[in-house]
Amino acid sequence: MAELIGVWVAALLTLAIFSFLFRENPAYRFAEHLLIGVSAGYYLVQYLDSTVYKKFWVPVFEQQQWWLLGGGVLGVLMLCRLHQRTEWLSRFAIAFYVAAWSGYLIPSVIDAQILAQVEGTLLSPLGTRSPWQTLNELLLLAGVLGVLTYFYFSHEHKGLAKGASRLGVTVLMIGFGAFFGYTIMGRVTLLIGRFQFLLQRWLGLDLGA
Repeated sequence: MAELIGVWVAALLTLAIFSFLFRENPAYRFAEHLLIGVSAGYYLVQYLDSTVYKKFWVPVFEQQQWWLLGGGVLGVLMLCRLHQRTEWLSRFAIAFYVAAWSGYLIPSVIDAQILAQVEGTLLSPLGTRSPWQTLNELLLLAGVLGVLTYFYFSHEHKGLAKGASRLGVTVLMIGFGAFFGYTIMGRVTLLIGRFQFLLQRWLGLDLGA
C-alpha cells in the first residue's frame, strides 16, 4: 500500500510539472514549491547530521577533541550576520573561510586544471605512438594554441595569428556545441525516465524489451 501511494504521488507531481508546458497554473506552482521546500528541509537535516553532529558534536564532546571548538566558534560567528549590530563579527569567520579554502583549492586547481592539461597537450616522444595517435596529439596541440591565440588581446590578430585565432574560434564552437548537445541528451534521458515511470510503474503498460 505504501509503495502504491508513493507511485501515485510521484505520478501526479510529475504530471503537475508537465502541466507547465500548457501554461503556468496552481498545480505547477504547488509542485514547484513542494520540491523547493522538501529539498531545503532535506539538505538542512543532512547538513546538521553530517556537519554539526558528526564533525563537531561527536569529536568535541564524545571524543574530547577540544581543539575543534575553534571551528564551532567560527560557525556561530557566521550566524551573527543575521543581526545588524553583530554583523561585523561574521567578517572574521568569512575571512578565515575564504583564506583557508583559497589556500586549499588554489594548488589543487592549478594541479588538476592547468598542469594536467599542459601535460596532456605535450607531444609524446616520436616512435612511441601510432600515426593516428600522433595526428590526434597534433590536432589537440593546434586547437589549444588556436584558442590561446584567440584570447591573446595584447597584439592585433594579423597573418598567422589571424589564422590561428580563427582556428581557435572553430575549436571553441565545436566544444560549446558538444557540451550543449551533451547537456540536452542528459535532459532527454531524464524525460525518457519519467515517461517510462508513468507508463510502466503508474499505468502498468508493457512496453516490451
